[in-house]
Amino acid sequence: MTDPATREGTTPAASLEKERTQERPDCPECDGTVRAESDGAETVCTACGLVLDERRIDHGPEWRAFDANKKAKKSRVGAPTTRLIHDKGLSTNIGWQNKDAHGNTVSSRKRQQLHRLRTWNERFRTRDSKERNLKHALGEIDRMASAVGLHEPTRESASVIYRRALADDLLPGRSIEGVATAALYAATRLDGVARTIDEIAAVSRVEALEVKRAYRYVVSELGLQVPPTDPIEYVGRIASDLGCSDGTERRARRLIETATEHGVHSGKHPAGIAASAIYAAGTLRDAEITQDEVSEAADISKVTIRNRYREILEASEE
Repeated sequence: MTDPATREGTTPAASLEKERTQERPDCPECDGTVRAESDGAETVCTACGLVLDERRIDHGPEWRAFDANKKAKKSRVGAPTTRLIHDKGLSTNIGWQNKDAHGNTVSSRKRQQLHRLRTWNERFRTRDSKERNLKHALGEIDRMASAVGLHEPTRESASVIYRRALADDLLPGRSIEGVATAALYAATRLDGVARTIDEIAAVSRVEALEVKRAYRYVVSELGLQVPPTDPIEYVGRIASDLGCSDGTERRARRLIETATEHGVHSGKHPAGIAASAIYAAGTLRDAEITQDEVSEAADISKVTIRNRYREILEASEE
């Protein structure tokens, strides 16, 4: 069937432009350009100021807010979708408090009814084994991330990695907690957050060896491009735990940069390089920092600190 606009010799683009022109006609007084005001309530000629249309329907909210907090409180939209929840936050959540809209405690009959509603709501939210698996794993990721102080973007990255592992059927033969911990550590590496695998494994429910095996397997099977960890990322956290001065921290960063240029960091633990650089910087600046304090703050052995300390100083003297 032939389009009417084509029969008349006009293209669809020309028809669309014609419709737009009809919606915003020229001023009848001076043929000037007509423009709608920012609030959308009036249509005014930019040349002579003639008001062509007023009191239009305002499709915005009926309330006003003068700061972000009031706007967030008055807004009636739901929470944004998130991958930190197994159903992305799209399902209904029934609160645990047995109170009505006025804050009064409901009757025993209503409490029983709410209990049944919560039970069936939970059953519908997790209908199959994969959803139950995902719910448990995301809860573990959130718990471990809170224990080691990781921000929400890294938690989102970890949930995406775990969802990919579940979709690619990488879970059989491995524990949910192990793969969840591996996904969280992979997220810290991808986001450049300074956390060692031992720190992540310390808050996990599985052994560190299982976490390391699961991490290597997940990275290999998913093809994650995990960059090497920069030792400088650990300097700020270790220096903060030790209470070092800004000058000592800056000197440690310069020592690490020099050591990196000479390849001292190759094949070495990045946290060990950072801890040794802080100890070396404290020694050069006559700061009262002992190997025991650095070892405890960085969770690195004193032998490692002594060995890397000498290599860093040798590289800085070349």
